[in-house]
Amino acid sequence: MPRPSLRENVVAAAVDQFHRRGYQGSGVKDITDAAGLPKGSFYNYFGSKEDMALEALRRYGAGREMVRLQDQATPPLARLRAHFEFLQDDVARVGVNYGCMFGNFATESTLESPALRAAVHGAFAHWIESVTGALRDAVEVGELPAGRDIDLLARSLVRAWEGALLHAKVLADRGPMDDFFTGTFEPLLGIQPSGEPR
Repeated sequence: MPRPSLRENVVAAAVDQFHRRGYQGSGVKDITDAAGLPKGSFYNYFGSKEDMALEALRRYGAGREMVRLQDQATPPLARLRAHFEFLQDDVARVGVNYGCMFGNFATESTLESPALRAAVHGAFAHWIESVTGALRDAVEVGELPAGRDIDLLARSLVRAWEGALLHAKVLADRGPMDDFFTGTFEPLLGIQPSGEPR
C-alpha cells in the first residue's frame, strides 16, 4: 500500500499544475516531476490522468473554504463578502493569469470528459448552494428583503465572479475583480457605498 504522504505530494503537485497549466497543458510526468517522484510511481496512486484531475478538483474545491459561508458568528452579508475577498486574495497569491480551476476546466476539458464535466458542474452547484445559504440567512436576519429571488441572486454572484476572473486573466490585471465588488456585488445585494444595506 503506498504511503499517504507520497500520495499527498502527488495530489498537491496536481492541484498546482492543473491550476497553472490547465488539464491539457499538464502531463503525468509534469506532475510527478513536480512531486519529486518517478513517472511510473503515478500508477500507484491513480489509474489515469482523468482520475488525478478529479481528485485535484475536489482538493481545489476544499480549498475554497465554503464552510466559512455558514459561520453563524459573522453577519451573513459580511461573511459573503469575506468569501469573495478570500477568493480574490487567493487569486492574487497564485497569480491573476491562472484564474479559477473550476472555470479553467470548464473551458478546456469538459467536452472531452463526461466525468470532468460532471465534477465541474457539481463544484459550481455546491458553490452556488453555499452562497444561497448565506443569502437565506441574510433574509432571515433582515439584511435582505424577503421578496428577493435568492436562488437567482446566488447564481448571478457566482457567474459574475467567474466572468470577472476570466477578464482579469485576459488583461493580466486584478481590475475586473475590484469591479466585481463595486459594480456587481454591492448593486446586486443593494449595498450602499458605505457598506450598509439599503
